[in-house]
Amino acid sequence: MTSAGIIANPASGRDIRRLVSGASVFDNAEKGNMVYRLMVGLGAAGVERVVMMPGASGISESLRRNLLGNSSRGKDAQALPELEVLKMRLRHDPRDTAEATEEMCERDVSVLIVLGGDGTNRIVAGHCGEVPLCPLSTGTNNAFPEMREATVAGIASGLVATGRVKGALRREKLLRVAVNGDQEDLALVDVATSTDAFVGARALWRPSEVSEVFVTRASPESTGFSAVAGLIEPVPPEAPYGLHLRLVAPGEAKITIPAPLAPGLVVPVGVAEVRRLEPEEEVELAPFSGCVALDGERELEVSERDRVTVRLDPDGPFTIDVGKAMREAARWGLMNGGIPGKEDEG
Repeated sequence: MTSAGIIANPASGRDIRRLVSGASVFDNAEKGNMVYRLMVGLGAAGVERVVMMPGASGISESLRRNLLGNSSRGKDAQALPELEVLKMRLRHDPRDTAEATEEMCERDVSVLIVLGGDGTNRIVAGHCGEVPLCPLSTGTNNAFPEMREATVAGIASGLVATGRVKGALRREKLLRVAVNGDQEDLALVDVATSTDAFVGARALWRPSEVSEVFVTRASPESTGFSAVAGLIEPVPPEAPYGLHLRLVAPGEAKITIPAPLAPGLVVPVGVAEVRRLEPEEEVELAPFSGCVALDGERELEVSERDRVTVRLDPDGPFTIDVGKAMREAARWGLMNGGIPGKEDEG
């Protein structure tokens, strides 16, 4: 039985940046609607079972309404996969995402679809092994997940899960952070140093607190500290390298960038140095007291006595290229009875 896992984080899109910037709240009812649309797409592609993390805070109710509405349509109802909700005690913190990811992988799901922001996907990436991800944006700063219609993302994920599309996966890069050589964590997009003494509300948005930034990708179209790098030297996800930036006060900077650090928040960021970070290159940070932020959130508290290193790992998780999967489906007639697209006729 071909199965797909769905992780919908009820806390994504609700952090402190709603108070300090113009970020909007991503409604949990809409996440439930997205899960339903994913199931429609997965079913159309031949997936037989969906395994889902329990959907707290309105997600379950929204999904249930959609499922009841579909079943009431009789012969016009959508053909949906069997739904299995994991039996697990929710703690309403990142441990839920980690536990659900591990449980789904043990149940041999073929793909994992993640509804969340950079932080949610970071947790999933640390526990998913070789199971490919389809990251859909429902967070705040979303440099890693994409804004996609869930129905189409479900079809693309289903085509990969059933093995009908083979060439739509991309191996992502990671930044691995080690403290004193043993405590290790990871980031999918960026690592930044913060002089804040405590993790606190986690979200990072004040450039005056940041002196070093490492990125795996850099798009001028994104928000967050990776956007600073993207406005200087764009780095596509498929590039084999990353970037290392050293930040200073705008008055002391070689380059000053008006950067969108969060939705509705553009501030000047001073950049003293930008250089490429090569695969497997390890950089030791200058001693500092504060926090290391991973994908925009303060996670690790360190002191000047700690030795902190950052390494670019080219062997991160696989992700599904939704556009490529759908183009392959059109090319080979996978969704229309095997009639090839025009480029293959003749």
